[in-house]
Amino acid sequence: MFISLFKLYNLIYYIRFTFALIGNGLIKSEFKNNNNKEGNNMSVNKEYFLEQCKMFCKNTLMETLGIEFIEVGDDYLKASMPVNKIVHQPMGLLHGGASVALAESVGSSASFLFIDPTKQEVRGIEISANHLKSKKEGMVYGTARIIHKGRTLHLWEVRITDEEDQLISLCKITNIVINK
Repeated sequence: MFISLFKLYNLIYYIRFTFALIGNGLIKSEFKNNNNKEGNNMSVNKEYFLEQCKMFCKNTLMETLGIEFIEVGDDYLKASMPVNKIVHQPMGLLHGGASVALAESVGSSASFLFIDPTKQEVRGIEISANHLKSKKEGMVYGTARIIHKGRTLHLWEVRITDEEDQLISLCKITNIVINK
């Protein structure tokens, strides 16, 4: 049976993520009603969640780009990325694709706040970005906030800002929640 490298990578990623969440106490046994539009579907150890997000950056595009997860809340996740020659386009400015990679990394990871990873997986199905300001050096921050948390779709707004909280890019990402 043939399996693509992409599918194999995703399978390994989600198996590692799920076992790490379960085995290290991120997921507590009591789950809230899935129809509860207020708050999470589960009780989450935020510090551990943040550590797991950091761990999964190793040997990925996120590590190459220098993306680091720095803050988590009930309905948001924040990551940083340095602006340097690695993420520049030919004119020495932050590449739009690097901004989108930051947005997808933080937006996809944030959906794990609202699912039961023992039973569900998350896949990004659409992303859009408006690049509003250029950046030559320093840091940018991607903050994903939930716009719509449905049973099968999560819609996130990811605001990419600089050190002075000026908006660099505004992105939207849609994730689908699928049962294992």
